[in-house]
Amino acid sequence: MAQTVFIEAINQAIIEEMKRDENVFIMGEDIRRPVYGATANLLSEFGEKRVLDTPLSENGFFGAAIGASLVGMRPIVETLTSFMWVGMDQLISQAAKMRYMFGGQATLPVVYRASMFYGGGSAAHHSDRSYPMFMNMPGIKIIVPSNPADMKGLLKSAVRDNDPCIVFEDGTLAGMRGEVPDNQDLPGDELVVPFGQAEMVREGTDCTIVGVAGGVNIAASVSDQLAQEGISVEVIDPRTLVPLDKKTILNSVEKTGRLVITDPAHKVCSAASEIASIVAEEGFWSLQAPIQKVASEQVHIPYTPALEPHVYPDVDKVTAAVKRTLES
Repeated sequence: MAQTVFIEAINQAIIEEMKRDENVFIMGEDIRRPVYGATANLLSEFGEKRVLDTPLSENGFFGAAIGASLVGMRPIVETLTSFMWVGMDQLISQAAKMRYMFGGQATLPVVYRASMFYGGGSAAHHSDRSYPMFMNMPGIKIIVPSNPADMKGLLKSAVRDNDPCIVFEDGTLAGMRGEVPDNQDLPGDELVVPFGQAEMVREGTDCTIVGVAGGVNIAASVSDQLAQEGISVEVIDPRTLVPLDKKTILNSVEKTGRLVITDPAHKVCSAASEIASIVAEEGFWSLQAPIQKVASEQVHIPYTPALEPHVYPDVDKVTAAVKRTLES
């Protein structure tokens, strides 16, 4: 088992899937000479026909990827969350709906890798965490990895899936190191993480924290710190938001009686809101205290470094939320 950086895990997954299936190709802006490293060495290994630099026209190449997927190819599209608005017609009117509108006769195995560059001074135009908006649209699978192993395994599953998938890559994790199992040590000689199966990151009995993307690591830090105070906190990583593993979350809340959700997206109509709604509807009688949501404030992201950190969830905010549940 090797220590691997989050960005390297993305690169490994792409290379393995392109070697496995000649119908897999990748397209996006500046990927032949990668800025961030996720597509490093792809051009030299797979050539220009499978590694495509695109114009600055998301609506155009998002649609081209959909067309390619309809005729048997498996495109991987690299983009940023903040650029996805330009291609929304293709994503929502076409990718999300075609399989349904064609009565299941068509499949659209296309993956959009959407980087979320928030928390580093990218300001309002380049700091979007937009996965909740896509959760609202049927027909798209939503993946939110929180560590290098899941990043690799979930991306490989997305490439093999026959529905459109958006993999939201949390930019705050780009340099994160974590253990990624060696292929030869795994069943089937590869790391593939299935959709809809949450992971229990920490076991506990007093309160459940569900973390989304980078929120998982905040939750784990809170759990470790509160353990020193004798407070036992369970941490759940859903891994995918669509499909969502409701059972694991509900079972945890049944055990602990309390729920905190930490979500980097804006709090209104967030993933945290949906998870809270599910637990309120299906696990109400397990609750011993009101559900607490710790998400980003409902404001645009400021450029100034003095203000930006105050927008997002952090250890202090989540710790305070856990303690509020214990006071009830």
